[in-house]
Amino acid sequence: MSPRQRKASDDEVFAATFRAMQRLGPGELTLAEIAAEAGLTAGALVQRFGSKRDLLLAFAAAAAEGSDDHLLAIQAQHASPLAALRAWASAMAQLAPSPAALARNLAYLQIDVADPDFRKHLLAQYRATRLALRKLIQQAIEAGELRADTAPDSLARALEAALSGALLTWAIYREKSAQAWLLAIVDSLLEPHLASTKKRSRGARGS
Repeated sequence: MSPRQRKASDDEVFAATFRAMQRLGPGELTLAEIAAEAGLTAGALVQRFGSKRDLLLAFAAAAAEGSDDHLLAIQAQHASPLAALRAWASAMAQLAPSPAALARNLAYLQIDVADPDFRKHLLAQYRATRLALRKLIQQAIEAGELRADTAPDSLARALEAALSGALLTWAIYREKSAQAWLLAIVDSLLEPHLASTKKRSRGARGS
């Protein structure tokens, strides 16, 4: 008698899907590769999700729904809203552990942008992220870390756009790590908005 196939939660399957996507580009990714990563059979995935496209759409939907949870988890680890912003930038650097890995992620992004079914989940994820960034910026203003005249909406859009572009420029220049590159971008954008006490604190540390 063959051993009974173990069950895996959707979250476990999605985590395995993410790991497989980090190793393989869209043309290389198969249900068999995802199943092997999850410790399942390809047939089990077909029964649960249908095609590879259906599985990837379910994965995209789960990622969009979990955007708030991800950012809230980062925020919970930091008493300072600005520290949480920098931690978010560090988390984004996980998309680029190497230039080759970033190229694979960009290949998946092409699908997300071009395919309307994938794009709706990507848009939901980006909107949730921007709203969370705006809230963090507002909290930083209220905490006296950022100047009172800082515009949360404008700064959130600037951070979002700058960091998305920074991943690409890092892959071109390949100076330092992706994390250091992104944090430098964040710090340069935040610098004009820092409250005077925060600027003095940074100056003292840098002297």
